[in-house]
Amino acid sequence: MLNLRGDLMRTTDIATTEHICSEAYGTRHAILIDPADQSPDVAAKRCLAAVAAGSSMVLVGGSSDTDMENVHETVVAIQEALELVTWASTQDAGADKEPPKVPVVLFPQGAAALSPAADAITFMMLMNSTNPRFLIEEQVAGAPFIAKAGIVPIPMGYVICSPGGKAGEVGQANLIQPTEVERVSAYAMTAQAYGFKMFYLEAGSGAQTPVNPELIRVARNSCDLTLVVGGGIRDGATARKAAEAGADWVITGNLSEGFEDVSELQRALTDFIDEMNSHLY
Repeated sequence: MLNLRGDLMRTTDIATTEHICSEAYGTRHAILIDPADQSPDVAAKRCLAAVAAGSSMVLVGGSSDTDMENVHETVVAIQEALELVTWASTQDAGADKEPPKVPVVLFPQGAAALSPAADAITFMMLMNSTNPRFLIEEQVAGAPFIAKAGIVPIPMGYVICSPGGKAGEVGQANLIQPTEVERVSAYAMTAQAYGFKMFYLEAGSGAQTPVNPELIRVARNSCDLTLVVGGGIRDGATARKAAEAGADWVITGNLSEGFEDVSELQRALTDFIDEMNSHLY
């Protein structure tokens, strides 16, 4: 007996995972939205500006000050805004084709900050945490909700590097120092052995210094996973160094929160993304 709904869901799951984990696009930018720092309406407007500038993914989460309701309202507002733009593009007779779907992906601080409206979730292990809560307990608590909601889980190894910021403090991480190349290599190899699809090097939100490009380069050479880098990346030149070192995704969050005018944000992110990939041409 055919299970059309199940087949459709599996096809959608595969498409979402392939979009996020594909190596065919070069280095891509994702905007990180923290629901604790902005209203759902403001978040949606910032996401529209980011997508118009060339961002390829929206991450929602990151703060320990969010709850299920706040996250869900933010995800719904973003999805509705993106769907409206997609619909409008289909009404344009001059458009060559429908723009690609930009996935809205949960980047949660724990099982209490989820939403069934998301396309996917970074199902992550904070690999260098000293607390079992972030190694396995939050994942076990959230897995039934994720399965019931039909959210695509993308297994990810998450490692916090110095200076670490609040993420390192809350996650009780044994921070990777800028010169610990052998250690980051071992973590990257471990992430691949676990079967993760992504490996994230995080310097901490608002970090004064980003992840050392040499750590990125070593991680890139130590695994075949989709490599994500975030924290302390405030300009295109810094993003370019991450891209040249091998990052598949560059994540920014605080950068977008510095703009009240979304038109200015769009211009800034356009310049940021152009500079990030300027080494390609």
